[in-house]
Amino acid sequence: MQPVTSRPPARDAYPPQALREYAFLADGYRGALIGPRGDVSFLCAPTWDSPAVFSQLLGGRGVYAVTPRETFVWGGYYEPASLIWRSHWMTTECLVECREALAQPADPHRLVLLRRIEPTGPSPARVEVVLELGADFGRQASTARRGDDGRWTLTAGDLTCRWSGAGAARKGRDGVLRLEIDVPAGQHHDLVLEISDRPLPEPVVPDEAWRSTVDYWQQAVPRFDRSAAPRDSRHAYAVLRGLTAPGGGMVAAATLGLPERADAGRDYDYRYVWLRDEAYAGLAAAAHEPHPLLDEAVAFTTARVLEHGDRLAPAYRLDGRVPPREHDIPLPGYPGGGVRTGNWVRGQFQLDGCGELLVLYAAAARHDHLGADDLRAVTTLTEVIERRWDRPDAGIWELDDDWWTHSRLAAVAGLRSVATHLDAAAAGRAVVLADAIMAETSARCLGPDGAWMQSPTRPGVDASLLLPPVRGALSPHDPRSVATVRAVTDQLAEDGYVYRYAVDGRPLGELEGAFLLCGLAMSLASLASGDTVQAYRWFERQRAACGPAGLLSEEFDVRQRQLRGNVPQGSSTPCSWSAASGLGRPGRVWTRRDGGCGAREWRVVGACLAIGALAALKAGSVALDELAVGVPDLRAAGLVRRPVAWLAGV
Repeated sequence: MQPVTSRPPARDAYPPQALREYAFLADGYRGALIGPRGDVSFLCAPTWDSPAVFSQLLGGRGVYAVTPRETFVWGGYYEPASLIWRSHWMTTECLVECREALAQPADPHRLVLLRRIEPTGPSPARVEVVLELGADFGRQASTARRGDDGRWTLTAGDLTCRWSGAGAARKGRDGVLRLEIDVPAGQHHDLVLEISDRPLPEPVVPDEAWRSTVDYWQQAVPRFDRSAAPRDSRHAYAVLRGLTAPGGGMVAAATLGLPERADAGRDYDYRYVWLRDEAYAGLAAAAHEPHPLLDEAVAFTTARVLEHGDRLAPAYRLDGRVPPREHDIPLPGYPGGGVRTGNWVRGQFQLDGCGELLVLYAAAARHDHLGADDLRAVTTLTEVIERRWDRPDAGIWELDDDWWTHSRLAAVAGLRSVATHLDAAAAGRAVVLADAIMAETSARCLGPDGAWMQSPTRPGVDASLLLPPVRGALSPHDPRSVATVRAVTDQLAEDGYVYRYAVDGRPLGELEGAFLLCGLAMSLASLASGDTVQAYRWFERQRAACGPAGLLSEEFDVRQRQLRGNVPQGSSTPCSWSAASGLGRPGRVWTRRDGGCGAREWRVVGACLAIGALAALKAGSVALDELAVGVPDLRAAGLVRRPVAWLAGV
């Protein structure tokens, strides 16, 4: 090993790259992005929403790089069913890989970043290593000293760091530690970086840490042999496992400030737990058999629902607090973006989230994974919907408050899904409420073409309206569902991708990219209607948007074929997994083409409606005229005619 003392500034040596070039490491409490030059250019410590210690990606100080010294071309891959990444370089002299992972099992106060340099051919690997630690987005420089054992101890703000395997490094005038390493063929060299907000324990033994990390991933990720895309499903699960803290709480993305559109001010902080995304992940985990991510999603959401009730926020920190208020950080930012921490959803109410959570609870109940507290959460959510469904809310896209159609239909889906798992009285009340919401929404939100409008005051279609039939609000063969799919296809689709909605009549793609979530929703909608070929086409198109690391962002620039926004995305990823699971499963829930659903499903719902409604009438908790509200809508859709007619006669 040789010290390196004279080099260009670190920020000039590792400029930001296109998002598709980055790989992702995570252990549930924090995550890192690694670029093609082996540069860990974004990492927050000790947890997701802490200030960054490596903020090179956003124009700040702080980077940790292992880079070949010769000219190279880059590639890389994950070891199967894991977040163990192998940076792979073909140089003019040799083949070299760097095996990288955040060690598992994870500690909420200490991260352990493992890097193992390995030549994979007959020639030695020659790399340069650079470490610049900058606490608080690089605004606090680090101090460093080397101990007698060759390990470096660094302090930066409230953090203490230990760097092992770099005894020959030298600190330059710029405060950056640098060294060159030559690794003979057939051997490897380990680097271990530990960062903690508490005193560090004994140093990590690399072989033991690698062994425990490999064992963790082998046990954590199922095989998914029944999926239409087993490798993609395993990768999606690994990504979501990495985004989810042990015990529950999945952040929406690992990053902040990655722009959805250049210089448009849409540079958000997604390092928080969105309950809607948590529901998406739980639903994907419940598709075939209950995986641990299902129970963790339910546990986290139940705690929030029971604690906050009617004040339920769309997003939370891992510790259950709401995200902080937005605050600008004075950094250059990723090109085209700005740096802003916190999130404005802390003051919003999103009705659709309540519905998605009820669908999540219904999925857990199907596997007998619903406890007493979870049932209390179901009751609370039902009461929240009952009180607030007719008021404007911020909706799935977190816009200004309006009477968003998707929010109402998501609530209907949640109520109808969970009703079959409740006692008779609660089930009847849920179904009656769902029918009332559906009737009012149908009266106010259908356009002249028969498709759902975005809201009563916004006549255009919205791609989020593809999801309610998938969730069970109404049949995919209902004329309203069919017309909506047709409208989205005609008005919002381009080259196999789907935009959220048309903006001010401007051409698609002018103000924002296509949303991968919307394209995957189209796949799920096609699958629900029985069009497997179209479902495959939409699914394959969306999953092709990723780069070598297989990560999905929120948006995709169709014209430039580039990922946009924060990565990896906690809404796109579980929906991709859900589509793969659905395509790999024979049969489907919806079987009738007359606007109704399968006889078995509605026999159960009809019984719940009849028995539960009578119980509610007897208890005096619902009036007879309330029961009749949903009757016309049910008849229009061809659902449960006899129980409703019988009740109306009573």
